[in-house]
Amino acid sequence: MLLYIILGLLIHLVFFASIFDIYFTSPLVHGMTPQFTPLPPPAKRLVLFVADGLRADKLYELDENGNPRAPFIRNIIMHEGSWGISHTRVPTESRPGHVALIAGFYEDVSAVARGWKENPVEFDSLINETRHTWCWGSPDILAMFTKGASGNHVFAHNYDAYSEDFGAQDVTKLDTWVFDNVKEFFHAARNNQSLFSKLNEDKIVFFLHLLGIDTNGHAHRPSSRDYLNNIKIVDEGVKEIVSTLKDFYGNDGKTAFIFTADHGMTDWGSHGAGHPLETCTPFVTWGAGIKYPQKVLAQKFDDTYLQEWKLENWKRQDVNQGTLPVDILNSTDLFKAESMFTNAVQILEQFKVKMAQKKEATLPFLFTPFNSLSDSKQINILRKARSYIKQKKYDEAVSLCKELINLALKGLSYYHTYDRFFLAFNVVLGFVGWTSYASLLIIKSHCNLTRGVSKEVKKPSHLLSCSFIAVGILLALFLLIQACPWTYYVYCLLPLPVWYAVLREFPVIQGLVTLLLTFPPSHFVGYLLLFILGVEVLVLSFFYRYMLTAGLIAFAGWPFITPLWTRAKSTSLSWIFFCLLLAVFPLMPVVGRKPNIFLVVGAGLLVLLLSLFVVTSVLKRKDSFVSEELVLHLLQMLSTVLSMCVVYGTHNSLLKKQGLPLINQVVSWIILASSFVMPLLSPLILFDRLFSILVSSMSTYLLLSTGYEALFPLVLSCLMFVWIHMEQETLPQSVVFCKQKVSSIQFTYNTDITQFRDLYLDDIRRAFFLVFFLMTAFFGTGNIASINSFDLASVYCFLTVFSPYMMGALMMWKILIPFALVMCAFEAVQLTTQLSSKSLFLIVINISDIMALHFFFLIKDYGSWLDIGTSISHYVIVMSLTIFLVFLNGLAQMLTTKKLKLCGRPKSHLT
Repeated sequence: MLLYIILGLLIHLVFFASIFDIYFTSPLVHGMTPQFTPLPPPAKRLVLFVADGLRADKLYELDENGNPRAPFIRNIIMHEGSWGISHTRVPTESRPGHVALIAGFYEDVSAVARGWKENPVEFDSLINETRHTWCWGSPDILAMFTKGASGNHVFAHNYDAYSEDFGAQDVTKLDTWVFDNVKEFFHAARNNQSLFSKLNEDKIVFFLHLLGIDTNGHAHRPSSRDYLNNIKIVDEGVKEIVSTLKDFYGNDGKTAFIFTADHGMTDWGSHGAGHPLETCTPFVTWGAGIKYPQKVLAQKFDDTYLQEWKLENWKRQDVNQGTLPVDILNSTDLFKAESMFTNAVQILEQFKVKMAQKKEATLPFLFTPFNSLSDSKQINILRKARSYIKQKKYDEAVSLCKELINLALKGLSYYHTYDRFFLAFNVVLGFVGWTSYASLLIIKSHCNLTRGVSKEVKKPSHLLSCSFIAVGILLALFLLIQACPWTYYVYCLLPLPVWYAVLREFPVIQGLVTLLLTFPPSHFVGYLLLFILGVEVLVLSFFYRYMLTAGLIAFAGWPFITPLWTRAKSTSLSWIFFCLLLAVFPLMPVVGRKPNIFLVVGAGLLVLLLSLFVVTSVLKRKDSFVSEELVLHLLQMLSTVLSMCVVYGTHNSLLKKQGLPLINQVVSWIILASSFVMPLLSPLILFDRLFSILVSSMSTYLLLSTGYEALFPLVLSCLMFVWIHMEQETLPQSVVFCKQKVSSIQFTYNTDITQFRDLYLDDIRRAFFLVFFLMTAFFGTGNIASINSFDLASVYCFLTVFSPYMMGALMMWKILIPFALVMCAFEAVQLTTQLSSKSLFLIVINISDIMALHFFFLIKDYGSWLDIGTSISHYVIVMSLTIFLVFLNGLAQMLTTKKLKLCGRPKSHLT
């Protein structure tokens, strides 16, 4: 069993990593010659204000009294500069947004495998090309552009990371700190000759990162008074900084100003996905080289913002974040044409470098060039564009340069994906081989389908072995000649031993084919279609949560098509009720959008009610363990009460801006730690242990809940309890020789292997139920494949200071709690039905691998980041299912089979 687990994990880790070599290697190219526009720029310095998390509508709209919320910015719009909406791309996170703003390109797709905190690959940026840059703001953002910058020309001033506290009394201090430090900086520069000289050079950038609005949005929502007042504070701060710079430079007219945001925010205080409230950010620019306001009579936009903001008479010019907005530049046609020509030459240079790299690493007779942009065509376009500029045909020159840019970008994509089909083919070959091998292992070791066929593995012929060795050597030589990375060897050679193992099982294959030929075709087709339908429902549930509802409604009808309805009517009614009740959750809004602390407290009260019922039943029993169990139940009830008090107290404290009380934080961490220990003190009787696991888990889950999701594990567990009864009822007496009552079954680690039975078709249904319940546990209260589904308020009982790794770990544990409850329940199902965990593991692997193949072909590395990120997360979730299953199977075994001593009592042993 251990060998199969290790082999399966190894293969799936390779499959898991393969997408980052096939789809998500860095497209950035290095080694080009820098190109510059020959004409001087209109500005000597740029001041960039980035208000993190600021929505366009909240900045531009009038307040409740009909006055501008940001009077200085509105004055700029009407009298000094240009304005519009900057449309961002998904994920609407701080790092991708700032990379687009400052580096001029959308985040490198390889960043998905390495996080967004530091540069996953080296890239150039505006800051790196300046003579001097001064930055003020958050340490997380400034480090992205200062770390690795060439030379010593970037100077960062940031506050302490602990200042980013979502529960702080006043987080506007994050912005006022920036404004105060900038003003002090210019005041000190007047008395520092060296600094004064630097500030008067050209190619200067001042970058002010303002985090207060984003922090207030997360903590109090964008419609709150805190968020809106923070906008007014930022507006006043920008006014002061502009005045300071004009005074310092003597209003020389050589300063350009940009005020924008990296991303917006939803009404419920989150960002990361593609909602218009997240992707629409303000863009206001004025100063040197920028057009003055343009009055118009009418404007054509699909939205009604202009009328709502009372800005319909001032020309709105929307831009794409990270793209040069040529239309707002107050420059000559010659400058625009020269800029576009330089841009085209830069991208063409990248194309040439990429082509040379691929040509060098490919055998000459296998290399296929990008014919749409040959060397002669490159020369002709460049010569023609330069001729147009000399003839002052600037529009024609710009049009030709755009054509060259598009062709070069297509060529870059062509060479970047040159090996994709070859690698993907090998990975798919490995997928199919492993699925076939796992199926043969199930049939060979755990089924009676091949009875009469020898299960002894015949010694494979030398011809088969030599053939696979020869193919492996040829493949290795082919990769070696082309100087391929070592990962190519893994992807190409891994399918060989897998398929060799498959062909070694030829007798099993022969017996299976013989058996299938005797099977009624209609039955075979029916079962196959039913299996395909089930898998497709699982796949569709990743895109449409309501498919889980449809599946649960179908599950509710299960007793009616089996003898269960007549054999166990009360259990069947319970099954139908809880299936339909659980089916409601996928239809509800994603968690965090409408927090309701009273639903969390209500869930806690239901847990207490169930606990009281169990305590009553314990008191009725007369055995030596009553006092021990009673103490344990009372402790767990106390833990639940404390969780309810902490949730309610923390919620009120944060509303009053008093921060997270220390006592609440300490109690929360104690409850979290105790939730791992409490179940191990309960008896090993099946339902006693499962109920103890539920109550302990619920104490932690309440602390991590903000609304209706607090009820989800409770309803899920009730369905799991009924499922255990249902599964035992499905087994006839002839199949299980010692069929026990569920109430008398005990968990034990050293299960007698002789009690395991062969697999039947109904066991595939059990494995499918497991996978479906696992998917329900994942997606029942939100789409965890979307960043938007994560609400930081979930962890406020544990910490409020921004800590991405700790917050991420806590939210991951919240996701895994329902998963663990399902796995613990299935431990009981395996025990009551005497089902081998090894066979189950292989069946679940096969189902997840079939799903993974679906998502492998659905992976995207183009389009919006929403499409890219969603396709990756779907594949990762399915591939992680195997790894999670091993981990959670071990956790479930520990929670269900281990017993600790309480009050000095000896450890109980089963006889």
